[in-house]
Amino acid sequence: MSDPLDPRRPPDLVLASVRHPGEEICFDVHLRAGAVSAIIPSRPGSGALPAATRVVDLEGRYAVPGLWDEHVHMTQWALASNRLDLSGAGSAREAAAVVGAHIAGAGSGAGAPGPVQTLVGVGFRDAIWHDLPSLDLLDGVTRGRPTALISHDLHCVWLNSAAAQQYGMPVDAGGLLREEPAFALTRELGQLPDAVVDPWVRQAGQAAAARGVVGIVDFEMTWNRDAWLRRISSGFAALRVEAGVYPQDLDRAVAEGLRTGLAVAGSGGLLSVGPLKVLIDGSLNTRTAYCVDPYPNGGHGLLTVSESELLALLVRARQAGFVPAVHAIGDAANQVALDAFEAAGIAGRVEHAQFVRSEDFARFGRLGVTASVQPAHALDDRDAAEANWPGRTDRSFPLRSLLAAGATLALGSDAPVAPLDPWIAMSAATARARLDGRGPWHAEQALTRQEALTASTRGRGRLRVGDPADIAVLDGDPLTVSDAELAAMPVAATLVAGRFTYGG
Repeated sequence: MSDPLDPRRPPDLVLASVRHPGEEICFDVHLRAGAVSAIIPSRPGSGALPAATRVVDLEGRYAVPGLWDEHVHMTQWALASNRLDLSGAGSAREAAAVVGAHIAGAGSGAGAPGPVQTLVGVGFRDAIWHDLPSLDLLDGVTRGRPTALISHDLHCVWLNSAAAQQYGMPVDAGGLLREEPAFALTRELGQLPDAVVDPWVRQAGQAAAARGVVGIVDFEMTWNRDAWLRRISSGFAALRVEAGVYPQDLDRAVAEGLRTGLAVAGSGGLLSVGPLKVLIDGSLNTRTAYCVDPYPNGGHGLLTVSESELLALLVRARQAGFVPAVHAIGDAANQVALDAFEAAGIAGRVEHAQFVRSEDFARFGRLGVTASVQPAHALDDRDAAEANWPGRTDRSFPLRSLLAAGATLALGSDAPVAPLDPWIAMSAATARARLDGRGPWHAEQALTRQEALTASTRGRGRLRVGDPADIAVLDGDPLTVSDAELAAMPVAATLVAGRFTYGG
């Protein structure tokens, strides 16, 4: 509880005349010391309030717990909006043409004084292309300018010869890096000056707050605590951040006394330590997700951490007070992850859970493992799933099956893989379709609106006395608006700990 004399303490506040979703009766939400202190029926003019109390009349709008995006790569998301967008390319040749047109319009930079800046593109999806990326194809359009194209799922980078030479990355005729080499280069490409990146991150945070977001779990692949402390000390205040830790930094984290859930000193309550993130397989679009059955073109994908190594990491996490968050996409990878959770005697999270054996659904609930899922991926990847997991997509992106079996769901975006916008995620989870003329994909796996809202608000679902005053105020009822209106839900205001981060 904050000191009542602390000038940084938010003033007492009343959000007057708001409604719970699905209800008509208006009530007033009283906020004190950053928490919900009372929820009472609205009676204009009744009751005396302390003189310092601010009253905001919300005119019958809908109030819900603030939204969380449970899986974000925040720096990559901020960078993506400032890179060449290749998401619309339907083939390798189309992607190369976009790159070529950009370079022709901007000039290659060849012959200019100083080092030539690498062109970075993002968002390509080669899993459903009819042709293949190649070194020659990209070399033919880039005029010698170093070029690195990052796939939408971050698991693959397509290079030209100039970039391969500049970054010392050996590539074959395809020009592709996958998994750890791709991650390493992506990290290097993100090494821009703090003075450049931090304002982009601040803008991304403000944009998220405008969508009702109060917190993110940031899985940026770096030692992330210090970057966030720097940003917060420089004025970032839009969101709460839980900063994940990767195995390569676990010793350092333990030595510094960190553990999941620990509030980081000097952050004003905005920063805490997140889970221990462990990647054990690849992705669907790169055909590296580790699967029981082979892919149509051969191979079962990659198990990038052995079963014994994973078990040792989870035991270490249990001893050090870290909640494990295990990236597992393929059905074989999910089995390996669940086996390790059970053997280590620890609960935690599986990130993605995109393809799960039927016999493993109930294990999530029994073992206390949260399924941290990204519903928009189901619509982005439906064609790739049908092509690579033929006849088995009834258990891909299986939200309903997981929930029915007792699993806890936590919704996210994996931004920049999908936009950092929980309304897009909730729409995908409930409609299993977009407004593109295609029917729902495996509608039997859809969630209800209330289930999706609960999974986007850390299980809260609706405002309650005693909860943090992390609140989103909406212009529409999320339980009754159309699918299109849900995806584009107008947000009137967002508060974190009783302080307006948007609107107000």
